[in-house]
Amino acid sequence: MSYPKKNQVWVFGSEVEGKQASEGVVRKILAYGDDLMCVENHFETGSIGAVHSHPHTQITYVVSGKFEFTVGDKTQVVTAGDTLYKRDAVVHGCKCLEAGVLLDIFTPMRQDFV
Repeated sequence: MSYPKKNQVWVFGSEVEGKQASEGVVRKILAYGDDLMCVENHFETGSIGAVHSHPHTQITYVVSGKFEFTVGDKTQVVTAGDTLYKRDAVVHGCKCLEAGVLLDIFTPMRQDFV
């Protein structure tokens, strides 16, 4: 399987193919529908989540690793178990300090990812 289908009830992570999102970052699209999307991002140490904004509200859960995040005008180091809430249109980005995984939840879904 490459990407799951919209509204697919069961999405098994081991069957989802990751795609290179940027250097050192692999993105796996998981379950999603029109109003909600779950995305897993695997970062290598030193890789960058480029500073950007989008018209989606986003929650990021740090599954593993260590990241320096900038959200708006504040920068903070986060580790496993931490979460970040990013309102739509807020500028944000990160640097991976120790290899890890971020789980992103978007509302509405990121049509540009599929």
